[in-house]
Amino acid sequence: MTSRKVVELFYDVVSPYSWLGFEVICRYRNVWNIDLKFRPAFLGGIMHGAGNKPPGLVPNKFSYMTKDLHRASSYFGVPLHPPADPFEVMFQKGSLSAMRFVTAVQHMEQGGDKLVERVSRELWRRIWSEDKDITKPESFSEAAKKAGLSDSETEKALKLYTTQEIKDKLKRSTEEALNFGAFGFPMLICHIDGKPEMFFGSDRFELMANCLGEKWLGPNPDNSASRL
Repeated sequence: MTSRKVVELFYDVVSPYSWLGFEVICRYRNVWNIDLKFRPAFLGGIMHGAGNKPPGLVPNKFSYMTKDLHRASSYFGVPLHPPADPFEVMFQKGSLSAMRFVTAVQHMEQGGDKLVERVSRELWRRIWSEDKDITKPESFSEAAKKAGLSDSETEKALKLYTTQEIKDKLKRSTEEALNFGAFGFPMLICHIDGKPEMFFGSDRFELMANCLGEKWLGPNPDNSASRL
C-alpha cells in the first residue's frame, strides 16, 4: 500500500461552509488513504491578513450565500439552518473566543482528534442549526458536555482557553494558514509528494480526489448523513 497522505483542514466554526467541508472530509477519512489533521484557526484573522471582504459586505454575495446554504444543506446532508441574523453572528459577535476554546480542547488531547472533532461539531450545531450563542463560557460548557467531555475536562478547557499559550497557538495556526495562501475557510492542504496543494471551499472534493489519486464517491460515500 502506498504511504498515507496528510490532509490538513483549516476551519472556523463561524463559517457554515467550513461545517460542510468538515463533515465531508470526516466521511472520507476512512475511505481515502489519508491522515486527517484538524487545524482550528481564526477566520477574522484570515480575512484581515488576506485583505478579503466578508460576504456580508457585498450585498449580492450575501443574498446568494443564504440561498446556496439551503441547497448545500440538502446536498451534503448537513442540518444547516441559518440564524435569524447571520450578519450579527458572523461579523459582529465573531468567533475568536470559540476558536480559542476549540484550540484548548485540541491542546488537551495531545495529538488526538476525537474531542476536538465533537466539540467543533457541537459549536457549529449551536450556530447553524439552533441559533444559539457561541461567545460565552456557559455556551462552551454546554457544547463540551454535549460532545462528551467530562465535567473535569470541561472545567480544564474553560480555564485553558483564556491563557496566553492558547491565544498564541491559535494565532500561529492562523498565520500558517495565511502562509499557505488562505483567504477564507474551509481550506484543505493536501501534502502530495512533498508539496502542499491548497483547496478552498466545500466544492473542490472531486478535484482533490483526483490530485490524491482517490475516487470521489459523492458527499456521502457510506450514506453517513443520517448520523448528524
